[in-house]
Formats: sequence, structure tokens, C-alpha cells
Amino acid sequence: MPSISARIPDEDEGRLEEVAELLGEDKSTVIRKALREGLSDLRIRLAVQQYQSGEISTNQAARVAGVSVAQWLEIAREHNLTSQLSPDDLATDAETAREL
Repeated sequence: MPSISARIPDEDEGRLEEVAELLGEDKSTVIRKALREGLSDLRIRLAVQQYQSGEISTNQAARVAGVSVAQWLEIAREHNLTSQLSPDDLATDAETAREL
């Protein structure tokens, strides 16, 4: 496993120590969990923004978010997303979903 070092503000170190204590885990484990969850959240947020603006299709949004199409559709529903895509784009997405 590669090692990466980073500088964090003092207040973040305090928060990290608090969370580590609450979870009963060491700081390295908490950092790995936070990074994994944070990266996942960032991918979903980016996919939501790009999908809502019509830049990407359902399939592309699922790829950007790092989830399956079915999971993406649930995320889109939770965010009350409406697509700005053309009928042709939607038809292509529907065909791809049927193939899955």
C-alpha cells in the first residue's frame, strides 16, 4: 500500500483525533475511511452537476459517480434530477440499460 503524507490544519487534527476516539480506531484507519468516503461523495457530486446541466448521459453519470446504472438512477431520484438530454440521448440510455 503506498504511503502519502499531507499537512492538515490544527483544527482538523483535533477533529480527526475525536473521530478516531469515537470509533475506537487509529488515525490512519480513520483517514483512509474518510478519504474513501470523501472521494465517493465528490464523484457523485460531480456526476449530479454534469448530469443536471446535460453534459453527460445516464450511463456516463454512473461511470463518473463510480456506481451502477441502477444505483445512479436511485441517486438521481434522491436528488430530484431532471435530465437536460435530448430524446435520442434518453433512448440510447434506455437501450443500454435494457442490455444490462
